[in-house]
Amino acid sequence: MTAPDKPGILDRLRARYGWFDRVMRAQERYNDCKGNFFAAGLTYFTIFALFPLLMVGFAVTGFLLSRQPGLLAETQNRIRAAVSGNFGQQLIDLMDSAIQSRTSVGIIGFAVAAWAGLSWMANLREALSEMWEQRIEPAGFVRTKLSDLAAMVSMFAAMILTIFLTVLADPAVMARVLSWMGIHDLPLLGALLRAVSLLMSLLVSWLLFTWVIARLPRESISFASSIRAGLIAAVGFEVFKQVASIYLQSVVNSPAGVAFGPVLGLMVFAYITARLILFATAWAATSPENLRVAPVEPPEPALITPRVRADDGLSARQALAATAVGVVGALGFSRLLRRRKG
Repeated sequence: MTAPDKPGILDRLRARYGWFDRVMRAQERYNDCKGNFFAAGLTYFTIFALFPLLMVGFAVTGFLLSRQPGLLAETQNRIRAAVSGNFGQQLIDLMDSAIQSRTSVGIIGFAVAAWAGLSWMANLREALSEMWEQRIEPAGFVRTKLSDLAAMVSMFAAMILTIFLTVLADPAVMARVLSWMGIHDLPLLGALLRAVSLLMSLLVSWLLFTWVIARLPRESISFASSIRAGLIAAVGFEVFKQVASIYLQSVVNSPAGVAFGPVLGLMVFAYITARLILFATAWAATSPENLRVAPVEPPEPALITPRVRADDGLSARQALAATAVGVVGALGFSRLLRRRKG
């Protein structure tokens, strides 16, 4: 009799530590629902959407400069002072051509940005719904796009709010606000402002990620199921932002870093952020309260093949053979009786 296999080290750790089992369940959900695949798609659409957004930004800047000749002249003078020679003049000519074609650039950029933004939002919502294992029937192309548009506008509004609060929590901005209020040179003011800035940024990120996890799936989830997951995503995001700032400071000191560092950094930033959001969503989806109410799908229908076959009776050949056997048997039996009598 063979002894039963001993549990592996991961099974023993999961049985001993509840938090480790919790992490492993979230990781299994993330892998089963193709989290890396969705994160890569979100990264692609994030990078792709930047170019039309830059076009829209150039168009808006062109409209502003065209209506303020003084600001346009000052900008041209600063370009000449910073970049001398023919290259500086080429930059000015390029800016003038961009201002002249601001309408067409803005329309094209806005159209492409809207298409890329809807594609990005559709992939994000599908990825979050997949982490929750939601099986949603398609509601039609137009209705789905309108739903994605509403979600995209809501998320952009939330992002603008978070950016505003983050800027407001910046130590320099806070110092100006305190100076406007008449508060100057308080002890440990710099450390206090940095702590307040970090806490404010963490709080804003927490609210944003909780909203993303709870409201962006195709079927909205209660905030109670997403609060802890949003906090995990916010803490990880703040840590990653600090690491990313150190990375950018280290790569801008070389020519190659200036050329490729920001692009690579942006790609890594988008990919890690997407993975962080999806893993936090998988964490929320595998919480005990959500697993208890998760519906159990019925088994696949069974195909029953009967083995009993209908008997159609004897064929003509079988009937003749049976008759011949009966005749031969009867003749033999009659001969046997005659011999005994004789």
